[in-house]
Amino acid sequence: MPTDRSFDLAVVGAGIVGLSCALAAAKLGKRVVVIDRDAQANGASVRNFGFVTVTGQEHGEMWRRARRARDVWAEVSAEANVPILHEGLLLTARRPESVAVLETFLRTEMGDGCRLLEPGDLKRSHSELATPDVLAALWSPHELRVESREAISILASWLEARHGVTFLCGTSALTVETSKVMTSRGMVEAEAIAICPGDDIFSLLPDRIAAHGVSRCKLQMLRLADPGFKLSAGVMSDLGLIRYAGYAALPEAQVLRARLEAEQPEHLKHGVHLIVVQSADGSLVVGDSHHYAATPDPFADSAVDQLILDEFQAVFGRQAPRVLERWTGTYASASGRSVVIDTPAPSVRLIMVTTGAGMSTGFALGEDVVTDLFGGARP
Repeated sequence: MPTDRSFDLAVVGAGIVGLSCALAAAKLGKRVVVIDRDAQANGASVRNFGFVTVTGQEHGEMWRRARRARDVWAEVSAEANVPILHEGLLLTARRPESVAVLETFLRTEMGDGCRLLEPGDLKRSHSELATPDVLAALWSPHELRVESREAISILASWLEARHGVTFLCGTSALTVETSKVMTSRGMVEAEAIAICPGDDIFSLLPDRIAAHGVSRCKLQMLRLADPGFKLSAGVMSDLGLIRYAGYAALPEAQVLRARLEAEQPEHLKHGVHLIVVQSADGSLVVGDSHHYAATPDPFADSAVDQLILDEFQAVFGRQAPRVLERWTGTYASASGRSVVIDTPAPSVRLIMVTTGAGMSTGFALGEDVVTDLFGGARP
């Protein structure tokens, strides 16, 4: 524990949402402490794609936050030396119904800067996706990809060195009161407190979390060997068009859903949709699936992994490379809402991203919360 235990902001949780709150407050010149029970980030913030997704996010606050978070990522990555591995999104369409969804999406304001690529365009610029089954692809320039398992620790070190943020790792927050956090290493005092528990729905304020209907979602992910080609952007498939609210809310998506329910019922049953991104060593991070429970089991089902690999083969027209790693992740989930921001006390905020979009929206969410706590202009 530091000798001086008094701060302007105490953040509970060192995942991306907690670090985002810390950054926003530090930019305002606030003294910040981040408290986390683990020695290093170990939850959803390091078990994901590292894919900052803008296009397809729910229209409104989610889309606004994703655009802002993407800009902050671009700024921070340069300052903190977090490598951006590739930029952009290619969402492939293998069905006429999918093309119809994309065409309608491009006519909305969320399609700004995006365009529809025909097979000839793919053959010239994205040959890894130029297969007979791909009818078209949505190109978005807005996304970027970082290696999340490295980026989070780099961000924490940078916040400490550049912005003077204090980190209390291996320290559990036991109770939170107005201006006080009782930890396993003593009391921390702060003018304001941001509780960012990730998917921990039982340790702090469980009744308030339960009142928002928050549960947990387990996902399965894989790392595949270098496929022998370099991805020009992150890749998604038709299945994403009924999962991401920005597309799924369009009337044409309901027609697509009906066809997918007939053709790929097992994929939909297990919440499978395809995201493929590439790491610096050429390997691919591929996923994922979605299963919901208050305490999900820790076991990965090989049949679900195979569904993901089958979708990979359908999109790329080739067998998936060998699997190097398999893992499960969990994130907070709540039906019908993307974010929980609760006020247990005037100077205390509980913040949970409940759609698995923490990497995509966290920096903007942190700015919103810190502006609410301290007032004034955004950082």
